[in-house]
Amino acid sequence: MKVKTILVSQPEPKVENSPYSRLVEKQKIKVDFRPFIHVEGVDAKEVRQQKIDLKDYTAIILTSRNAVDHFFRIAEEMRFKVPDTMKYFCQSEAVAYYLQKYVVYRKRKIYVGQRTFQDLAPIIKKYKDEKFLLPSSDVLKPIVPETLDELKVNWKRAILYKTVISDLSDLRNVYYDILVFFSPSGIESLLKNFPDFEQNNTRIAVFGNTTQKAANEAGLRIDIEAPTPESPSMTMALEKYIEKVNKK
Repeated sequence: MKVKTILVSQPEPKVENSPYSRLVEKQKIKVDFRPFIHVEGVDAKEVRQQKIDLKDYTAIILTSRNAVDHFFRIAEEMRFKVPDTMKYFCQSEAVAYYLQKYVVYRKRKIYVGQRTFQDLAPIIKKYKDEKFLLPSSDVLKPIVPETLDELKVNWKRAILYKTVISDLSDLRNVYYDILVFFSPSGIESLLKNFPDFEQNNTRIAVFGNTTQKAANEAGLRIDIEAPTPESPSMTMALEKYIEKVNKK
């Protein structure tokens, strides 16, 4: 069956010429974006219940933009003035760049990994005497605490925001040829919103092993997978699939 419509379970990219807009132009298809999950901040009272006192920490480990936003939100709520001496360990360039929204970059001690959390580990290891705080959501990849424990550093996790399933009830009678998922939470949201979901001719695209596993466990048929050696990105995987089925 030919592909005419795609729903991506994420917010629309803010960049003008995104790979999705090129896909739309080239393949003459319709692509909609809708976050199946969103994050909500926890309040200062809940953070205190976790026995977190921000003044106890000398370094912050930041794995995402959400972590950056919610750390500074909570600091403000707790009337904590983040000292200029605070060290920031950012998982990627994108996170470090986003940090500029809150701090004067050149005046701060900022350390940056390549892309994955393991890339950041050797940098953290050099600063074993620091007291690290890890702002996170209630959902955390096991590799993060495992890596920090292996490094034997003094660290504590602070749950500052939660991953929440979005209300998708308005999509009940809307059908797409392909649904695109990037996390197990996205699959969970689909099934919570539509417990009677029947896949039929809907194609499912998944990114990453954990998403693939969640889709398999939910009994969904996976038609498109990324990343693969041939298709390192989701848009490349989609394009390859569309070119194949729309030729018929």
